[in-house]
Amino acid sequence: MFFPKEVEIIEVGPRDGLQNEPEPIPAEKKKELIAQLAKVGIKRMETASFVHPKWVPQMADSEEIATYCNQLGITYIALTPNMKALDRAIEVKAPQIAVFIGASNEFNKRNINKTTAESLNECEDMFSVAKKHSMFIRAYVSMAFTCPFQGSVSFEDVKFVVDRFVRLGADEIDIGDTNGQADPKIVYERFARLKDLYPEVTFVGHFHDTSKLALANVIAAMQAGVTKFDSSVGGLGGCPYSPGATGNVATEDLVKMLSKMGIKTGIDYNELLNVSPYAKSLSTRV
Repeated sequence: MFFPKEVEIIEVGPRDGLQNEPEPIPAEKKKELIAQLAKVGIKRMETASFVHPKWVPQMADSEEIATYCNQLGITYIALTPNMKALDRAIEVKAPQIAVFIGASNEFNKRNINKTTAESLNECEDMFSVAKKHSMFIRAYVSMAFTCPFQGSVSFEDVKFVVDRFVRLGADEIDIGDTNGQADPKIVYERFARLKDLYPEVTFVGHFHDTSKLALANVIAAMQAGVTKFDSSVGGLGGCPYSPGATGNVATEDLVKMLSKMGIKTGIDYNELLNVSPYAKSLSTRV
């Protein structure tokens, strides 16, 4: 079995974890969460989403949050689903952006009212503009295993999106089990094939814990050579366009498991345990 000496954990709680909360969370509380996460050793986190507030009201304060992250001096990622969102990210000088496209055509249409192919075409201009501004580009492949609307998602569906992201020059490609229905077998097989086809590409694992298999799926992805994973403090999260999906794998659970295995993360587990209750206090869904 293959186990890396070190794993990078990307914290997505401030964005993915809170975006689906029905009650507004004050920006000051979000800032406090970000500050606490930075103190425990997390080097990179998703904190903002420049989706139109009509669709994700919880992210309406993303300019304020991004400005705070700049002042704090942390490396953060801002979600930019379209060119207008990218313009907002450029305006606040976000260092890293994330785009997302569903490998499931049906999910993509329900999520952003475009087919997968249409979204990929829109990405061409976005990638070009982002690169001119020296922005790091994270490219999400959502619903990369199964989809609540389409059912099973084939490897060819995933490869179709990944191949275009590679040609456009994504800095990393995040493979998402968005509805949390993947199992270790398909996770290993899918990542192993991707690593074989694209050996120079940096892949990230993004696992929701709907079926309580997220940690097992991390192990499976590591066996395929993946060394970067998203997680959410307190297990917060859930996709507003994926009925029944729960939060991401909890950061504290992931750090604990990796620590017991002798795999370095650079995160202080004991201090992280103190952050989790605060994160959960921001949610009405935990």
